[in-house]
Amino acid sequence: MTVLRFTAAERRARIGVRHRLAVQARAGSVEEVAASVVGMHSTDAASVFVAAWMRLADRASEAAALERALYEERTLVRLLAMRRTMFVVERATAPVVFAAASRAVGARERAKLMKSLDGRRGAAAWLAAVEDTAVEALRSEGEMTATELAATDPRLATEVVVGSGNWTQSVKLASRVLLVLSAEGRVVRARPRGGWASTQFRWAAMDAWLGEPLEVLDEAEAQRALARRWLRAYGPARPEDLKWWAGWTVAQTRRALAGDDVAECVLDDGAGGVVLADDAEPVPEPAEWIAFLPGLDSTPMGWKHRDFYLGAHAARVFDANGNVAPTVWHDGRIVGAWTKRPDGEIAYTLLEDVGAEARALLDAEAHALAPRLADTTLAPRGRGYAPAERELVDEAAG
Repeated sequence: MTVLRFTAAERRARIGVRHRLAVQARAGSVEEVAASVVGMHSTDAASVFVAAWMRLADRASEAAALERALYEERTLVRLLAMRRTMFVVERATAPVVFAAASRAVGARERAKLMKSLDGRRGAAAWLAAVEDTAVEALRSEGEMTATELAATDPRLATEVVVGSGNWTQSVKLASRVLLVLSAEGRVVRARPRGGWASTQFRWAAMDAWLGEPLEVLDEAEAQRALARRWLRAYGPARPEDLKWWAGWTVAQTRRALAGDDVAECVLDDGAGGVVLADDAEPVPEPAEWIAFLPGLDSTPMGWKHRDFYLGAHAARVFDANGNVAPTVWHDGRIVGAWTKRPDGEIAYTLLEDVGAEARALLDAEAHALAPRLADTTLAPRGRGYAPAERELVDEAAG
């Protein structure tokens, strides 16, 4: 029996093509962008727009197209899902992601919230009543911020202590209730106040926002479906990569990958991997390409084992918690980091020599990106500064 083998070059070619980063592979719509990476990381509101800009064939109206898909047509939905991370996913993919990942996140977040209410008599029934009131308020008003929601019911303004150990803080119950309800599919982040990069999100009842509740799928079947979407975008890869990305247990990962439509293979470093059985043919190597990907972008956060595209640069472009900074890419590899300076310049640093032609492409891309981000702050959100990024920021400040 022939053993399927994949080189690092083949895997990097797939990044350029499958993730819509090579020029000839760019997407025709923001929905295609989201599908190409299963879901776009959305912890940082601005990063979604940069991620889409980098992957669209028509960049002129990327912000308008993304806002239209998110807030008007609602063909894209924000969900708290894998690894308790906020993602923007296609409407058709939302029930799969919700059943495969969000519900488990919701259960854990509910347990944390109940712990913060420990000692309150009848806490479970009290919390359920508060949550129902919150959802009805959103359904009645349409969209509200957490602050506005807290003002509708004194119980939602209750202060609760969250966190543990050396890190705790007191917050209004409304913010925690919205977190739990979003993971449980009852509420959704709607249009923010302010511009497209604002983090002051309004919230809406999910069924009112979509016109119907999210379809309820069986968890195991949804996990199988999500695993295949992930393999189409990120395969071939190790099963441990999927386990990490999805936030599943070993047993869940094995069950999700079971079936004749998933084949075993050997990866570039000799490790055992998996690939969709109908996806064994090499992807033609695209023409030379470069990209400036935002912090926490879905591509660099798609695998646990990253040597084939990261090399020796992990300590320079990831923070202490394993979150990636804005990165510079060349032909499927991370080769540097970038930032937007206060004067609007897109400044980047290279961690290796990429040659004069690639450097010229990078300079042109930085020049094109700068006006797109002219009024936007790209300070880390949900992550810390990575060393290479910090050096660029300090250089500007000095």
